Amino acid sequence: MECISVFDMLKIGVGPSSSHTLGPWRAAERWISELRDMGHFQSSKKVKVTLYGSLSLTGKGHATDIAVVMGLLGQDPETVSTETIPTVIEEIKSSGQLCFAGERTIPFDFQRDIVFKREFLPFHANGLRFEALLSNNTTVVETYYSIGGGFVVKETLEHSKENKETFKTFPCPIKTGDELLAYCHSHQCSVSDVVLLNERSLRTDKDIDYELQRIWDTMLDCMYLGCHTQGKLPGGLNVRRRAYEMHQNLKGDLPYSNPKEWLETIRKTEVKFRQILKWVSCFALSVNEVNASLGRVVTAPTNGSAGVIPAVLMYYLVIENHEADFQHIKKFLLVASEIGSIFKKGATISAAMGGCQAEIGVSSAMAAGALCELLGGNPDQVLVASEIAMEHHLGLTCDPIGGLVQVPCIERNSMGAIKAINAAELAMDTDPKEVKVPLDKVIQTMWETAKDMNSKYKETSEGGLAVGVNLSDC
Repeated sequence: MECISVFDMLKIGVGPSSSHTLGPWRAAERWISELRDMGHFQSSKKVKVTLYGSLSLTGKGHATDIAVVMGLLGQDPETVSTETIPTVIEEIKSSGQLCFAGERTIPFDFQRDIVFKREFLPFHANGLRFEALLSNNTTVVETYYSIGGGFVVKETLEHSKENKETFKTFPCPIKTGDELLAYCHSHQCSVSDVVLLNERSLRTDKDIDYELQRIWDTMLDCMYLGCHTQGKLPGGLNVRRRAYEMHQNLKGDLPYSNPKEWLETIRKTEVKFRQILKWVSCFALSVNEVNASLGRVVTAPTNGSAGVIPAVLMYYLVIENHEADFQHIKKFLLVASEIGSIFKKGATISAAMGGCQAEIGVSSAMAAGALCELLGGNPDQVLVASEIAMEHHLGLTCDPIGGLVQVPCIERNSMGAIKAINAAELAMDTDPKEVKVPLDKVIQTMWETAKDMNSKYKETSEGGLAVGVNLSDC
């Protein structure tokens, strides 16, 4: 059984896509590490990357080529200055060279050394192959797969020694919703308590709190940036940023100078019923507009769905409980991550494998379950909330126009957040004994739906809105 930490599900990275940007970026880093282990790094005189399937079909719109090169440069997506990325890429294109892992300059032709192949490799829709020409003129080749949420594996589905050892330390190994409930009932505790118990086998409480605070700070900074940035999104669709104007209309003349002051100021503001939907939408849109601009976001569980969880958490902080503190944020993130990991183990969080139900659907389910616990729901109701949210995303296709994570992706985050809130409220008024569709059954159904879905609706831009809208009219 796969061991998935909270911090595997919630990762800090660069947009616009966890599977097409963060995953390939991490794959390049991993490849360099393996070259070193094999003693080939210093003798590598030329490199080439081939992108397959969905990574090829929507790769340029998802900045996959840029992400791979940033990984080859040895840059860390958690800390890189996102504002410098365009300049760095232009320098490589003009000079025909890159600094391999930040250590050695080698020739690199951006057009010839990144190859886009439409064919799909049999193991997964998101395949990429790295080749290094060594000084003795032999070539070493390695293939990786970006399976969603920034996770990267090889075809053998091998997991690192660390992950295997980590899993053995989990006191409550969980693969299904039923298993999660069994632990909650036997320990007579909440979902967040069980998740925290597992996480404590990996890290100290101090480290857990530090990392969760870092995750939340990144989410808050991302929303703040999105709400305070005007203009149009890059990529050629001429999509106007909407979060800025929405935010201006909602906030009025509120005084603040940084993200934390901004949050506290909003919390003190009286919000009318009609404004609630607008605030939630504003929060969700702000994150995904930053994501679409190669900004820093938290993969939750993917970049394309990164706006749902912070928007719903902000709803709780701003609307539901003005006295909420870090402990509430902590519980929310712990529950959300566990719901996401159950979906990953039972189905997929990759749009290239399951369509947008695997991204927005899963993120909505994660947020619904997390919000339900904060509202006072018991573990059974938490899973009911997650099931309700996913049930009403089943079959949602991934059909980005122009291969960009913009239309319809950004608006879908808003809709996913609203559905999550509704699902949590419905679950609070539901007797779990009367539920007809348990969470595990909806996960199974989602996976069967994913397998039946035509490939053109799985992040290829070959169906749906991607072909129904004329780009020349945009």
